[in-house]
Amino acid sequence: MPKRFCVTGTCIPEKNYMVDISGRIDRIIRDYIEKGQYFTINRARQYGKTTTLYLLERRLREEYIVLSLSFEAADEYFESMGSLAEGLVMDISECLKAQNVDGTIIEEWNRPLSERFPMRSLGIKISSLCKTCGKKIILMIDEVDKSSDNQIFLSFLGLLREKYLKWQQGKDETFQSVILAGVYDVKTLKLKLHPQEEMKYNSPWNIAVDFQMDMSFDSEDIESMLKEYESEHRTGMHVQDIARIIYDYTSGYPYLVSRICQIIDERIAGIKEFGNVSSAWTKEGVLAAIKILLKEPNTLFDDMTKKLSDYPQLQEMLQNILFGGIDFPFKRETPMVDLGVTFGFLKDKNGIVAVSNRIFETQLYEVFSAERAINNKIFEVAG
Repeated sequence: MPKRFCVTGTCIPEKNYMVDISGRIDRIIRDYIEKGQYFTINRARQYGKTTTLYLLERRLREEYIVLSLSFEAADEYFESMGSLAEGLVMDISECLKAQNVDGTIIEEWNRPLSERFPMRSLGIKISSLCKTCGKKIILMIDEVDKSSDNQIFLSFLGLLREKYLKWQQGKDETFQSVILAGVYDVKTLKLKLHPQEEMKYNSPWNIAVDFQMDMSFDSEDIESMLKEYESEHRTGMHVQDIARIIYDYTSGYPYLVSRICQIIDERIAGIKEFGNVSSAWTKEGVLAAIKILLKEPNTLFDDMTKKLSDYPQLQEMLQNILFGGIDFPFKRETPMVDLGVTFGFLKDKNGIVAVSNRIFETQLYEVFSAERAINNKIFEVAG
């Protein structure tokens, strides 16, 4: 089956054309996993988080036991402490079976939890598993912010924190590393560690280190994907030039990079203006793909519109940047700046807040212009 560009779900190297991020996987293992760090990969939507976790798991399984979970469709887990603990036991059991862990260890893991103290019972199970498994264990949870405002989830983070601190003191056994992935930074969440202390809150994830790695693609990254495509299709494209043009418009936002390439491959090649694949992989072909991208409905732009509706102050800031020419200092401690960066809308440009790429800039301009036109029409009718 021939490879294709992928913009939905996980990218699989054997099935999809994709940027070579093996160097980043190596750095994550060296700088975080091997050092026993707990951390969160928080990036904007469709920024390659799930694919990064998948490739990381593939590599880690050579040396570690990897418990790879997702809270994507686990709403029922957060009905009670017991349901979360039981759900985690069930999911982790499946991971252990898939990695051929000894049956007696799995049988011990599956023993019933304490009904009265399910989370404490889960903690004891984790310690026992880490002692007897024979390999260090990595816990990875994708889509953690699906239930990040849930007190039960925060209590689970508190359990991981407690075990980590005891592990550091040599008093307990626990995971070698914990990796959480989502849009929002879990470190900003608050947990009441002691119910009697109503006004005293601490972060349950203050044990985690900052994940500093840039997950956007530079032009050389994009080249690595185009070279693989070119080696199979022989279009005659100037790979370096096309990669640079795509980067200029996307600033390396993973979804936008892959979607442009997908449109060129599946929709541009063969239409009247571009009679063959060779003519499609040109600057003109890239620009034609961008026009299609800006006009089509997609989950990324839909999510952008929803976020702007949910956060009118962020929308106002973006309108001031695009229409008012107003400069805002780039300071992540400013709530709206931090939110804009979290969603992937904003970036730092020489100390000034800027829209993160030319495609987003065009999309936002069109959205705001349409809103202004509608509001003006309403005002005329009302007048």
